[in-house]
Amino acid sequence: MASPLYLPLILLIIPLTITTAQNTPSPGYYPSSRVSSIGFGQGYSNLWGPQHQRVEQGTVTIWLDRSSGSGYKSLQPYRSGYFGAAIKLQPGYTAGVITSFYLSNNEAHPGDHDEIDIEFLGTTPDKPYTLQTNVYIRGSGDRNIIGREMKFHLWFDPTQDFHDYAILWTPSEIIFLVDDVPIRRYPRKSDATFPLRPMWVYGSIWDASSWATEDGKYKADYNYQPFIGRYKNFKIGGCTADRPASCSPPSASPSGSGGLSQQQSSVMEWVQRNYLVYDYCRDGKRDHTQTPEC
Repeated sequence: MASPLYLPLILLIIPLTITTAQNTPSPGYYPSSRVSSIGFGQGYSNLWGPQHQRVEQGTVTIWLDRSSGSGYKSLQPYRSGYFGAAIKLQPGYTAGVITSFYLSNNEAHPGDHDEIDIEFLGTTPDKPYTLQTNVYIRGSGDRNIIGREMKFHLWFDPTQDFHDYAILWTPSEIIFLVDDVPIRRYPRKSDATFPLRPMWVYGSIWDASSWATEDGKYKADYNYQPFIGRYKNFKIGGCTADRPASCSPPSASPSGSGGLSQQQSSVMEWVQRNYLVYDYCRDGKRDHTQTPEC
């Protein structure tokens, strides 16, 4: 989520087994190869903090300092699709800082919005970044917060190079991908637990000191400013809100019929076995009557 109204949630840490990046198994299928890259201006424009955003040679740089962060937004809303970008994060002390890529309709439905998040939770130099995935359905921090967080460490250092991060949102499922490796699948089990209204695509960097790093233990320290996020290789392959119902988004799997192949499912299980650090469905302190999909 990309609003400072977001409230902290109780965290549950699941034991982490470290596996080297060299052992990353192949997913066998690469959805990103089916979607063409676009220039930033073809799909997006600045939303806020224009003085903290720069576009150079296909790379968008946004930064946070004591005066402001920055964010951008897609030119059109979508009701399904593949949405991706290559992102490089800042090394060093980034506690309290959120770098994000997400879908939302919070401007169209304030207090009652849907959202699908990829958020990088800033950290201290001795600990890895956490990638938080989240799904909201008609709820946000300013009314009734029901987060569906799954958090991961990564099998590589996301500050050393650009890596591809993507959300595939279809009428039947949401799949989160890192370098075409599926890390989470959120199926549509009921209309009440699945986002169905059109959403825009956003990217942002902002100060979330109240909750982002170890439940707010470590805050943003502006002695280390500016905090920088870099984005390039934007991909949008989807159905805009005004397209006919016959429009269908790309598939995550080679079958073209949705879901994941056996090989993709095995890779996702590998990621969750080795790098998953929080799963809302396994959090005994959560009220699971609010998350019946668990």
